[in-house]
Amino acid sequence: MPILITFLAVLALLVLIIWLKWHPFIALILVAIGAGLALGMGTTGTMEAIKGGVGGTLGGLAIILGLGAVLGGVIAETGAAQVITNRLVEGRKGMAVLWGLCLVGFLVGIPLFYSVAFVMMAPIIISASEKTGLPLAMVAVATVASLSVTHGFLPPHPAPVLISDTYGADIGKVLLYGLILAIPSVILAGPLLARTLKNMPQTKGALAFDKVKLPEQLPGFGTSLLCALLPVLLLGAGTLVQSFVGGAADGSTAGFSPLSLITDATFALLVGVLFAMFVLGRQTDISMAHLMKRVGKQLAPMAAVLLIIAGGGAFKQVLVNSGTSDYIVQSLEGFNANPILIAWLIAAALRVTLGSATLAAITAAGIALPLAQSGAASPELLVLATGAGSLTLSHVNDTGFWLFKEYFGLTVPQTLKSWTMMETIVSVIGLVGCLGLSYLV
Repeated sequence: MPILITFLAVLALLVLIIWLKWHPFIALILVAIGAGLALGMGTTGTMEAIKGGVGGTLGGLAIILGLGAVLGGVIAETGAAQVITNRLVEGRKGMAVLWGLCLVGFLVGIPLFYSVAFVMMAPIIISASEKTGLPLAMVAVATVASLSVTHGFLPPHPAPVLISDTYGADIGKVLLYGLILAIPSVILAGPLLARTLKNMPQTKGALAFDKVKLPEQLPGFGTSLLCALLPVLLLGAGTLVQSFVGGAADGSTAGFSPLSLITDATFALLVGVLFAMFVLGRQTDISMAHLMKRVGKQLAPMAAVLLIIAGGGAFKQVLVNSGTSDYIVQSLEGFNANPILIAWLIAAALRVTLGSATLAAITAAGIALPLAQSGAASPELLVLATGAGSLTLSHVNDTGFWLFKEYFGLTVPQTLKSWTMMETIVSVIGLVGCLGLSYLV
């Protein structure tokens, strides 16, 4: 019965979000209430689970996503992202442009949220296609693959951070393992897949782009790169040092520990934001006061994202409090499958049906939570497997599908051959990588 109710709840989400066009936040809260009552939690138990799920989900996540949005805004508005792009693409021709844009997409995609990075990179992709004569879909795939990988695998993007919190994973290790998986994923789903699209007819970007007003004096390349990657460097370095010095030095005991502070994602992002504002502000002659005034505008788009995540957290908590997630995982144990594969399959099924990668990851994390609690697999690898599954087989119910199609003037079949294939390759490589790493960590 719990499995049937969960299936009907997910089906209700599909009807409300896809066919009736309801906002995901409203749909998630309504379905969470209905599922809780149907699972016998009663009115009080259901509402307590929803409130607890919202609060628990947004706890530290809201700060991380907020700081990540601000850092991305500073990197874009000071021209640092443009400087990185120009340096890595300038002077390249033909296929070399694809590799340059792939690297640009990866570096820009780490600090910038997917939608921001996509809109910023789209004019560059179109311009590169016109200059080289390469099919636009070919250039777009080589670039956007990097954005997709960072969105699905690497903190501080919403899904990896949220799933890490749900599974109790070490976010520093998630970042390190994610970087290991990102390299083959980006190469195979980016430039190598792009080569198979060289005979696709040339198209033109169908949308006009607003020119971002950059400062007259742009920052240096080295400074731009450092500011964009500083939080990643702090988290990665801190985690590596911590793995060598052992648990005794991780700050778990009472007192102040610089190492434990550096390996905290919130602190790393805060340092990154302040450092970028100060250094990039000085190099571009933009005052700290002016950059601080822009924070409100940079945070505004995160409101809708946070509410959707909160709704997903509410639904997840209903499944957890009712014991449904335990029941589902216990049922799956009969298949004798690897927990990493189970987490990937759950996320992939939800991705195909719900469309949204973030929503699929959130919901899958709630269902697969007992897998992490059982200790049968590394929680960090479960995070990445869930994130990978949430990227698979994007099609017509995904807003990312239509964004890619319309921006680059493609037909639906062309988008399926390029975007959908790219997303699926990233997802499968992520799964294979997680299974491989499970024998080493």
